[in-house]
Amino acid sequence: MNNQRLIGAYSGKESGPLLICLGGMHGNEPAGVQALDILFKLLELEPESNPDFKFKGRIVGFRGNARAIAKGARFLEKDLNRQWTPENVARILQSPPDELKAEDLEVLELHTAIMEEISAYAPERVVLLDLHTTTAYGGIFSIATDDPESERIAVELHAPVIKGLLSGLRGTTLHYFNTAQIGLPTVAVCFESGQHDETLSVNRAIAAIINCMRTIGCVKAEHVENRHDALLIEYSRGLPKVSELITCHSIRPGDAFQMLPDYKNFQEVRAGEVLAHDRNGEIKAAEAGRILMPLYQKQGDDGFFLIRPLPKGRFS
Repeated sequence: MNNQRLIGAYSGKESGPLLICLGGMHGNEPAGVQALDILFKLLELEPESNPDFKFKGRIVGFRGNARAIAKGARFLEKDLNRQWTPENVARILQSPPDELKAEDLEVLELHTAIMEEISAYAPERVVLLDLHTTTAYGGIFSIATDDPESERIAVELHAPVIKGLLSGLRGTTLHYFNTAQIGLPTVAVCFESGQHDETLSVNRAIAAIINCMRTIGCVKAEHVENRHDALLIEYSRGLPKVSELITCHSIRPGDAFQMLPDYKNFQEVRAGEVLAHDRNGEIKAAEAGRILMPLYQKQGDDGFFLIRPLPKGRFS
């Protein structure tokens, strides 16, 4: 396996789920990679300080866009986390590798690495946790698919859950890595741990991974320190528990999109409020809601998302 791809791996003596964690699917988001590197060191040390510690299953960490990580760029030619459609993956797998460039090679190598892990470990089920950060400051959040198990895991990460966000996107890892594609029970969740360069984004990503391990049964609840929960709960304080997508503002080539400054994740906006400009003029909020992932970097196809909090009892 490509050593630039693998961050680490850890297996318990008892069989269990295969947890695949991805960091750096966007190369300018280092927190997930750093968090996984630290996590594997912690797992190696844990049995020494806690003789009762037992790990069930296997966890593997991969760098997502290794070439973009090396350059510190979101991507080199195209967004890797928009390439995971069944048709595009099939095209890449059927193409001679020497004819592929940049992100197509990343898809080939990452897909190969993940499928090799699944084949070698032969788990009863697979869980994929994709770790990200955002250009804006503000709250953390998790993104679930419409799979109830994805929603359950997302809730246990102790961060606001965003439903329906995938309907505004195409070709993400969460779209691709599911039971239908993999051939055995597979569930995927995304966790956004904060702003790209915040030190605490790394700590929150570590906490999310550990909470995920607990939720899917890799580690026992009594072996997870309360500080991991506390860190995530504190940063989510005052934010809506569950929200749904209102709209996504997509950017086309040549739009000259410019987000107005200082918007933060979950900031409330009014209907008709000017949020950004492009070559056609002002871009206004379609309705009242909260803004998510306002774009403050040159690369990216999504200018911002608008979400609305869901009332209690409307999660499922």
